[in-house]
Amino acid sequence: MFNKSIFTKQQLKFMLLNLIAFSVIFTIFSIIIFGQVQRTLYSHADEELLLFKERLTNNMFDNEAAGFRPQLGNEGQNKVFPPKDKKENPNPRITVIHWGYGGKIVNKDEIGTLFYENYLQDYQLDKTKIDEITTTTINDLYDFRYILFKDTNNQDDIAYTQLLINVDAEQTIISNFERLVIICSIIFTILSISASFILSKKMMKPIIQSWNKQAEFVENASHELRTPLTIIQNKLELLLTSPNERIADKFENIALSLSETRRLSKLTSDLLTLARADSSETELTLQTVDVDAFVRKVCAPYQEIAESQEKHFWLNLKCPINIKVDETRFHQLLVILLDNALKYTSESDSIGVKTYVDDHKAVIEVTDTGIGIKEKNLPYIFDRFYREDKARSRETGGVGLGLSIAQWIVEKHKGSIKAVKNKNKGTTFIIKLQK
Repeated sequence: MFNKSIFTKQQLKFMLLNLIAFSVIFTIFSIIIFGQVQRTLYSHADEELLLFKERLTNNMFDNEAAGFRPQLGNEGQNKVFPPKDKKENPNPRITVIHWGYGGKIVNKDEIGTLFYENYLQDYQLDKTKIDEITTTTINDLYDFRYILFKDTNNQDDIAYTQLLINVDAEQTIISNFERLVIICSIIFTILSISASFILSKKMMKPIIQSWNKQAEFVENASHELRTPLTIIQNKLELLLTSPNERIADKFENIALSLSETRRLSKLTSDLLTLARADSSETELTLQTVDVDAFVRKVCAPYQEIAESQEKHFWLNLKCPINIKVDETRFHQLLVILLDNALKYTSESDSIGVKTYVDDHKAVIEVTDTGIGIKEKNLPYIFDRFYREDKARSRETGGVGLGLSIAQWIVEKHKGSIKAVKNKNKGTTFIIKLQK
């Protein structure tokens, strides 16, 4: 019923939008997590560098005054240890490099020949980042965090002091985490495609259902409108073939045309009501009414009609409370149910209206002992244009819109309506409305 190519394109569009949304969210999340992990891993090393710089600046770690003695580590790296009686020890991974005014390292001996020749001989001083903690790689193998600051002592040959701390372990963790994020991104992309496809199908499902209902509604409405129009047209054409005939001779044709006109008018009115209901244009004007008094007033003419058709009409009104309803719509609701009860009952059948209070709600039951509704068809009776027996409905003038309107009226009043099959014969419609 629906245009498959249009819905396929729309589904692909929804799928693409979902995929983009998932990707953006995961990318932002990954960047935040990766940045946080990186900052966390480097935070301790950065704190050590800043603390060491502060101590050096305050001359707390002057090698001669404090008795520091440089030592060569396993990798030939200069290790600076304070005296044994010092309680606050710097990180042994930190290496101190003093740069002269000519851009050369002036403390080669303190650093250690092995470490200098293997790693620092070709290392160039970068003056672009002063007093900033920066990451650098030496010999394309080892990763260091360092801070470079100017020497404040003008009586020596030292222009800059650089503190380096090895962060190979941290960098390894970051690299592994980066690979993990990439792998997770690939997996997430695959999952996102699957999830986007599933979500797009679910998003399209109500749209397709709505489209099908709309198409079915238009098709049924067109059919129902076309039938009375065709009858009226045929009867009028017959009248034109005998212009000299008297009205009495063509009474049946005129009467049938008027009947179909009335039917057409009611149908267009019902369609307009449902159209306004769909667009939420219709607003209720709530007024306080006495349930029993209102029901008795609406049922009065139907009681007379039932008696004229030799049907039993009874009332059992036990709901002496007031509720807020739109009187016009509430009247229309009862009329729809009573009309159906009269249409689908025969002589000697009974029609009754019962009211009572249940769980602080006003309950109205419209019962009949007519032909009833099959159990399997009960879930569909409120669908638009649904008729259990189309041929029989045609004879009674029904088009299958009354119960749809009834359901809309009840739901607009924030109530509920349902139909149940009577034990013996017929159907009961139960309406519950809030006080």
